[in-house]
Amino acid sequence: MHILIESAGYRFTWAESIADAIARGTTDPAQLVLLDLTLPDGEGLAAIPLLRAAGCGQFVALTGHDDAATRQRCIEHGCIDVLVKPVPARELMRRLSGWLG
Repeated sequence: MHILIESAGYRFTWAESIADAIARGTTDPAQLVLLDLTLPDGEGLAAIPLLRAAGCGQFVALTGHDDAATRQRCIEHGCIDVLVKPVPARELMRRLSGWLG
């Protein structure tokens, strides 16, 4: 995914856990965070308040669960969109363009 995003001219930073995401987001706040719901140290949604406080902008949830309850929970936590994995490359790029302008 990072190669695709970077080839479109966006900067991409990878985090493997909530703790890593918070550390990176605190030192270099992201305009858009693609946030997986299943991370080794907890559910990704738990990171949103801390990342938002650090100055990160918008949040998009990535999940393998395609159900209304998961989507609703993500929106309630402040996500602007929810993508169900695997996300087709064209769809990801189309959405990125819309989110980031």
